[in-house]
Amino acid sequence: MACYNINYSSYQNQFLALGKGMSMSNPQVFRSELQPVAPDLSPERFRGAGSSSSRQKDLVFIVNPRGANGRTGKEWKKLLPYLRSRLSREYNICESLTSGPCHAIDITREAIREGSDAVIAVGGDGTLHEVVNGFFWAGKPVVSHVKESTHSTALGLIPLGTGSDFARTFGWKNDPCEAVERIVRGLRTSIDVGVISGESGEPHYFINVADIHLSAKAGFYASRYKRFGNLCYVIGALQAFMGHRNQDLRIKVNEGGWETYSQVTALCIGNAKYFGGGMKITPNADPRSGELEVVILQNFKWYDFILKLHKLYNGTHLSVKNVSSRSVLSIEVEDISGDGNVFIQSDGEHLGFLPRKICVLPAAIEMIS
Repeated sequence: MACYNINYSSYQNQFLALGKGMSMSNPQVFRSELQPVAPDLSPERFRGAGSSSSRQKDLVFIVNPRGANGRTGKEWKKLLPYLRSRLSREYNICESLTSGPCHAIDITREAIREGSDAVIAVGGDGTLHEVVNGFFWAGKPVVSHVKESTHSTALGLIPLGTGSDFARTFGWKNDPCEAVERIVRGLRTSIDVGVISGESGEPHYFINVADIHLSAKAGFYASRYKRFGNLCYVIGALQAFMGHRNQDLRIKVNEGGWETYSQVTALCIGNAKYFGGGMKITPNADPRSGELEVVILQNFKWYDFILKLHKLYNGTHLSVKNVSSRSVLSIEVEDISGDGNVFIQSDGEHLGFLPRKICVLPAAIEMIS
């Protein structure tokens, strides 16, 4: 995932236009050293015209207008009048359009610092993934700088993208009006978040599934074909199979001893159940359990995926030979060969190559459910 570093001071005054019907899009983004710069925290900036001292709560809707080949932006415009009719009496509505990779992360951080009631990802799993990463900074949760704030900022989701695998775990349909009604009800549930760390660099967070080797390589290639909708996952898998070799991996679970798993085809770490456009890869995962589910596929050939694909989609593959599953709090994974070419991704975002350590952060975020 190619990220832009943001110098907040350069566009502080245009970062979040919060108020009914107000819109913020395309702020200037350029490379600089990323530093925790204190934003402008004046309450007036966050209130919107006509607000009184007992101001309404702020909802920040982060939209990727280019998602799903532009369909997300079009569907959002259709939804906006209904959303305002249901929410604008109790909330200030902020429409924030992303302008490039990682923009949603920075919008989310600013909104949390300013004491927003909720940040709602509008789009697919990629937008949700960025928003989740925006809840953290330098390895710690972002917190509100508003003195009168008495609650944490919640995470919300309106699924409008190519893939909405996380929504499937909760049984949510790809129905934006239904999602708006969830926001109206305002019920919250605490959910876990996975965190991935390597030998250097910032930790990376995921809410759905992290995966290693073949499935991660397939996801890397699939990202090039998103214009084909869910067919991109099939194309990505076919391309990943070309030249694929199963690899021996070393695994350490819950800070225990190292174990060797031979001929690993794919290793998936699920905070939720689905990935790849509806494949129920970690069927026992629950983002409210305080644990991650690890599923390991060993010594699979290309024809095994064809013959067992239906089991992978309906979640019955755990009974298949060469498939194992376990619940973990943490897992470290290394490539024994040391070639440095075993892919890892999370929530469909390419993160590079092994080695990596993955841990669960129990009840890390409150989500509108």
